[in-house]
Amino acid sequence: MQDLYKTIAAPSEGYYTQLKSKFYCFAIPVDTVDQVKDIVAQYRKKFYDARHVCYAYVIGPDKSEFRANDDGEPSSTAGKPIHGQIVSRDLTNILVIVVRYYGGVNLGTGGLIIAYRSAAQEALDAAEVVEKQVEEVIVHNFQYAEMNAVMKIVKDTKCTVIAQNFDNDCTITLKIRQSEAENLRERLKKIAFA
Repeated sequence: MQDLYKTIAAPSEGYYTQLKSKFYCFAIPVDTVDQVKDIVAQYRKKFYDARHVCYAYVIGPDKSEFRANDDGEPSSTAGKPIHGQIVSRDLTNILVIVVRYYGGVNLGTGGLIIAYRSAAQEALDAAEVVEKQVEEVIVHNFQYAEMNAVMKIVKDTKCTVIAQNFDNDCTITLKIRQSEAENLRERLKKIAFA
C-alpha cells in the first residue's frame, strides 16, 4: 500500500517577467480547501492593485481535490499551467498562487501559458520537497485492567498518542502510519479477548 506523499516543507516564492508584465509566485503548503480560500482571499487583498491573482491547488494523499483558476485570463492560460507544474512534480497539499502585474503588452495565449508555468516553476524550484506519511487516527476504548497491555502495544508499534483518558473506562487516541493501522487495530482487539 502506498502511504507516502510529497509536499513542500514551507512557503516559497518565485518571480518571472515577460514583456514588462511581472509575475510573482507563491507556493504554500495547505491541508484543506477552506485554508486555500482564506489564503487566496489574503493574497487578493494584499495585491489589490494586481491585474490577476491566478492559482491552482492539489489536496489529499490521493490528490482527489484540485482546482485551477484563471482569474480573468483567457481560459486555461494561467491556472492550468500552474496546476501542470504541481502535477509534474507529483506534489499534493499545496497551493500555488501567481500574481500578475500587467506591463502594457499583450502576451497572447502562448506567452501567458509560458509565463504562468515559468513563474510556478520558479517558486517550486525554490521549495524544499518533503515526503510525508498518510496517517490514520484510531480511538480505542478499554478497561483499566488492560492498561499495561495497551501501553506495550503503543510502545511496540511506535504510534503517536494524541489523547488519553484513564479512568475505570479508558480511552486512548492514537495516530499511526496508514499501512500499519490494521495491524494496530488487530493487536488492540486481541487484548479484549485475552
